[in-house]
Amino acid sequence: MVIAAESDSVLRQRAWDAAAAVVDPEIPVLTIADLGVLREVDVKDGRVEIAITPTYSGCPAMNMIAVEIALALENAGFAEAKVRTVLSPAWTTDWMSQEGRRKLAAYGIAPPRAASSRRALFGVQQVGCPRCRSEETELLSEFGSTACKALWRCKSCREPFDYFKCH
Repeated sequence: MVIAAESDSVLRQRAWDAAAAVVDPEIPVLTIADLGVLREVDVKDGRVEIAITPTYSGCPAMNMIAVEIALALENAGFAEAKVRTVLSPAWTTDWMSQEGRRKLAAYGIAPPRAASSRRALFGVQQVGCPRCRSEETELLSEFGSTACKALWRCKSCREPFDYFKCH
């Protein structure tokens, strides 16, 4: 449903706001806008098309995210919205917002340490504990609760925690 009085730019902003509020099903404190997964919202002749980029090309959450975006858009009055997945350029942690990084830490997941680089492909030297802020930590497993996270343990508070890997 398109309201004739609204321009494409107004519709675009309404569609962006609706899609941007969709949360990541694996990390429910983050929206897809926080993650940088929401890439574009195009409106032409009142029709909406959303572009999303997965954090990993095989991310199992993307199907659920696409469904949730379609529902959010339908609830906002966009009945025939299209959601497409864009793989290039590949997602990077550089696209994550500062607010998203803050939310990750508050949730108990260590956010990516620095901007992505080739060095990030070979792991990180040290990750701070999101609970006690100690730098005395150790890597337990390259894979955590999801493929985009690694499992670490704090030597100070002895608690395990996930680290959102750079890439």
